[in-house]
Amino acid sequence: MALLQDSQPDLCLLAKSGGCSVYQLRNESGEGTMTVYEVFPGATILYNDFHMAYCDSSFETRQDLLCIDYCREGRMEYAVGNDAFSYVEAGDLKVDRRLKHKGYFSLPLSHYHGISMCFDLSMIPMELARLAGDYPLDLAAIQRKFCPDARPRVIHGAPSVDHIFQELCAVPERIKMPYFRVKILELLLYLDALELGSGTEKPYFYRSQVETVKAIRSYLAEHLDQHITLEALSRQYQIPLTTMKACFKSVYGSPVNTYMRALRMDRAALLLRKEPEASVTEIAGAVGYDSSSKFAAAFRAAKGQTPLEYRRGGGNPVLSFPDETE
Repeated sequence: MALLQDSQPDLCLLAKSGGCSVYQLRNESGEGTMTVYEVFPGATILYNDFHMAYCDSSFETRQDLLCIDYCREGRMEYAVGNDAFSYVEAGDLKVDRRLKHKGYFSLPLSHYHGISMCFDLSMIPMELARLAGDYPLDLAAIQRKFCPDARPRVIHGAPSVDHIFQELCAVPERIKMPYFRVKILELLLYLDALELGSGTEKPYFYRSQVETVKAIRSYLAEHLDQHITLEALSRQYQIPLTTMKACFKSVYGSPVNTYMRALRMDRAALLLRKEPEASVTEIAGAVGYDSSSKFAAAFRAAKGQTPLEYRRGGGNPVLSFPDETE
């Protein structure tokens, strides 16, 4: 089943062995890897690990597909209509047919880690019947249930399936393929039994709103030494305050002030590592703190160490937002 197209210019095959292929995706915003397992004809499992702000996909297909994407960490933007977007976050399942998978995909937190299961309905029925035994598992019916048209269906916060995907993150090599079969059956049985409720979809936002909020985020990141009120931002960017706050949280996963507090601590951590001559007071001022003691308390709450402990220890490289890098 051809899920990755070799003609994509920023995609290259790194390794291939048996039923496993490893691809690398790279652009100016970072890089990512996709580890692809052909479990049996018509069934593929992909491990997706991206550290980048965006990626471009040239994928187009005439195959009759059903794909289930599980987000383990990070966020990914997806289209929900003409010039409207919503976001997949940790714990979400996205079910789609890959009918509109060509184009630009934004990763607002500059990272995304997830697992995908993809099925070619023209190839899989016999193998699936063997897996399911006496149970009449109908993949086409599952596809119609979740994807009656080209739009994806997102199941937000699906705790019942968390364990399926978390257990796929640490599978001994010698049992990988039979274990994959078990997990494929478990997920499909879950989707077959799941009753879809109404009114559970997250809100979507129009392109103009999303672009405005991304511009606000960039402006704030460039002015970390200043405390700019939300009301001032609303006036400056001519967006209603309530819409601005709701859209920002949808795009970045947290309220503006919470996001900015974490970003300030990431920037401070970077400065502590890269500018050893700068005093803690200077770094505090650079990220908007007039009081070095308040800065130290906030830094310790975020990073588990005081600024001086962090600097002496060489700095913990774990950041809230990977785009705050060297």
